[in-house]
Formats: sequence, C-alpha cells, structure tokens
Amino acid sequence: MKKLRIVFMGTPDFAVPSLQILLETGYDIAAVVTAPDKPSGRGMRISGSAVKDFAASRNLKILQPEKLKNPEFLSELKSLQVDLQVVVAFRMLPESVWNMPPMGTINLHGSLLPQYRGAAPVNRAIMNGEAETGVTTFKLQHEIDTGHILLQEKMKIGDSETAGELHDRMKLVGAGLLLRTVNGLADGSLVEISQSDLVSATGDTDLHPAPKISSDTCEIDWEKDISDIYNLVRGLSPYPAAFTFLNGRKLKIFKAKKEYVDLTGKPAEHFTDNKSFLKFSCINGNLHLMEVQLEGKKRLNIEDFLRGWRD
Repeated sequence: MKKLRIVFMGTPDFAVPSLQILLETGYDIAAVVTAPDKPSGRGMRISGSAVKDFAASRNLKILQPEKLKNPEFLSELKSLQVDLQVVVAFRMLPESVWNMPPMGTINLHGSLLPQYRGAAPVNRAIMNGEAETGVTTFKLQHEIDTGHILLQEKMKIGDSETAGELHDRMKLVGAGLLLRTVNGLADGSLVEISQSDLVSATGDTDLHPAPKISSDTCEIDWEKDISDIYNLVRGLSPYPAAFTFLNGRKLKIFKAKKEYVDLTGKPAEHFTDNKSFLKFSCINGNLHLMEVQLEGKKRLNIEDFLRGWRD
C-alpha cells in the first residue's frame, strides 16, 4: 500500500487524534496548516491551537496563513507536492486549496451526512433529541459538506450525554474512520457515493441542518416541552451553554435532569429549598439544575451553588 504524502489541516482538540493516528501509522505529513495564534484565557496570552501544539511536539512543519488565498501561502502549499490533503475541524477552503493535490482533499465531519451539514453537527443532533449520529469522511467540493461520501460509522447518543461528552468520544471514533479512509484511498479500494444518490436510495429527504450556534439559540424558552429544554441543555454543554435568568442575573446551565409533572408554577418560575435543589417550571414539568454558573462566578454543582446563594 502506498504511503501517501499528506498535508493535514485542523485547529481544535477534536483534530489532534486524527493527526496523531496518521503520523503514527507512518504517513508522510509534509505540513500541518492551522489557525494563527490568538489571545486566549483570562490573561489573554497569545497561544497556538491544539493542533499546532501537537505538531510542534512532533517537529512537523507548521503553516498558519491569515488568508487561504494568499499567493505566498498557495505557492508554499504547492511546493510541498503532496498526494492528498486531510481536513478535520478547519475553516472553509477556497477551490484553489482543496483542488490542488492530485487525490483532492478529504474531510472528517461529525454527523452521518447528508444529515446535519454545517458548523455544529454534534450540538444540533443532541438538541434535536437524536438517539444516533456518527462520523463521515467525504471529498470536498464547492458546496459545504456536500461532497461524495467515502466512509461512515454510526454512534449511539446516550440519554443523558452532553455535547462535550459526545465530542470526546467522536474525536477518537473519527480518527479511526479517517485512518481507514486514507488506507482505502492509498490502496484504491474505496468507492465514492454521491449524497444525492444516498438520499434517493434511502428516501430520507427530511434533512436537518447544523448551523452555527448563536446567543439567541442558547436562551431557554420555558414555554417549551421539558424534553426540548433538557436536550437544549445537553446539546450546548459545556460550550456555549444554555442559559436563563435568575433574579435578573444570567445563569448558565451545564447539567440538569427532567421531571414530568403537572405544572407546579408558571413557566420560568423557580423553586428551591436553598440547600439541595433549584428547579424551573415549564409547560409540562420541572428542570432540576445540577451544574450551573451564575454571571461573574465559578461553575458549581447545585449544592455548592446554593450554599453561597439565597433566594
């Protein structure tokens, strides 16, 4: 099997296992393309991405272009003369980049395409109450997340699983799928499947998008069903986190549990014993808060939160 020469493109922690597995399998990683350094943390210190940190630890060539259409960057990328480019959790590429290598560019996506195309597939699947999701590798083309599918692997979503927990499982499952994909491309055994053909074959035309999460998405509407609110909390935990207001102050909710009961109060009304529970009413139950963060304070479990707060 030919050991391909590869440029890897990625930025966050999600992409690190994919880069690591390709490197440790023996593929020639000619360069790693990642985001420019930026301020982060409380001290706003300039720091590199998770992918940059890993690449530096393995003495890999690192490119951090501000603009992907920059002629100098394109010239350097071309000079690497790679067979394939691999993208995991990176920004949208111009055609001048994704169409450069002879074998094209492949991407790892956190859903079973064509479902949940977009920037937030992990969050949106949980927010919609899905019991199953997965990972997909596909060839990049003009429209985002619409390229021909190479491989897929399904994953169950736990009843109480958060987006953060699913993310951590998915980055490992995705790395394994990516390796199988690159191996299949190297030995010529993979057959590409168009997403339109897949939709026609399954008859599943009800496609759910996965647009970027906005602040409006995160505010809880207590007029909704308890299951919808519970799924919103799970799907936005730990970041950016669902929120409501408690006595006029913003309260982020990271973990909660649902209780189906006849309405015990008006929607958004809260109840507490000031010791062990804090719950909010919705139209068909209560949401018991388990981990929260009040504006300007630390993230705490509900018992510790209530020790320092009185209604």
